[in-house]
Amino acid sequence: MSCIEQMKYKIHLERTSFKEAREYIEQNSDEVHYVSPGYKIFKDYYIIGIPPIAVGAKGNALLFTYTKPCHGSFVLSIDNEDSVKEINRLRESEKEKEPALLKKGKPPESSKAPAASYQDIWKKQDPES
Repeated sequence: MSCIEQMKYKIHLERTSFKEAREYIEQNSDEVHYVSPGYKIFKDYYIIGIPPIAVGAKGNALLFTYTKPCHGSFVLSIDNEDSVKEINRLRESEKEKEPALLKKGKPPESSKAPAASYQDIWKKQDPES
């Protein structure tokens, strides 16, 4: 396929945030997989978003976030032979990594350091201490 818009899809959410899209997918999928930005589905579509990006499977349908420049982000589902292949590919990639398949659970923890304020970073030490 050359374009998502040429596929038969169903729109679940329109003009939504990445967080709302992730929450919708988590609540409305039988299986939830988390992918990184740039993950490729349907051979030539790269998923855009803020990690963790949820991709869900409900039956044979694939639920995912679709971002269209100047129009916003949408949650779409596609239910065809290609979606079944993509769901199987997600399952296989999860088997290769550690089993990170989650159902209505929390997304993987971030490896980022805890947030610190500007003052904490540049706080001067008391020279008498």
